[in-house]
Amino acid sequence: MMSKKENFSYMKLFFEMMLISAFTFGGGFVIISMMKKKFCEELHWVGEDEVLDMTAIAQSAPGALAVNSAIIFGYHVAGITGVLLSTLAIIIPPIVIITIVCMIYEAFSTNAVAQTALRVMRAGITAIIIDVVIDLGSLVIHARNRIHIFLMSVAFIAVYFFSIGTITIILLFIILGIAMNFLKGEIS
Repeated sequence: MMSKKENFSYMKLFFEMMLISAFTFGGGFVIISMMKKKFCEELHWVGEDEVLDMTAIAQSAPGALAVNSAIIFGYHVAGITGVLLSTLAIIIPPIVIITIVCMIYEAFSTNAVAQTALRVMRAGITAIIIDVVIDLGSLVIHARNRIHIFLMSVAFIAVYFFSIGTITIILLFIILGIAMNFLKGEIS
C-alpha cells in the first residue's frame, strides 16, 4: 500500500516516528495518542476512523503496543518500506535511552531530582491516557452503532468492576466479531 499523501516522504516518516518514540513516556496508549495527533491531525496521512481500526489491530496483536502501532501506521502510510522504517525509528530511541540509563543506573535511582521528575511525569502521562480513551470512545459513540456502543460498555464494566483480564476480553471480542461478520455473510 504505497502512499499518495501530500507532504509525504520516507525521511519525514522515519524522523516523526523517532521523535514520537524519543519523547513518549507511559506506554503504548500514549504513543498511539501522539501518532494520532501527528499523522491524523497534523499531517493528514491517516483518517480518524482508520486510527481506531489500527489501534484495535495493534492491541489485539501480541507484542509491544508501541511497536505494533508503528508497524500498522507505517504499513498504512507507506507499505512494507513504511513498516521497516517505522519499526526501526520506534525502537532506536528506547534502546539508546535504556543503554544510557543502565550505565548510570546507580546515580539515577538515588538522585532526588530524577525521582521527582519521574513522579511528576506520571500526572502528565495519566492525562494523555485519559485523552486517548476519550478520543477513541467518542469515535465509537459518533459512529452511532448501538451494538458497538453496547459492547464498549460491557467491556468497560467487565474490566473495571469485575476485574476480567483484558486478554480474555480481547479474545472474546475477536470471536464475537468473527461470528457477527459470519452471520452477516461478510465471511464465508
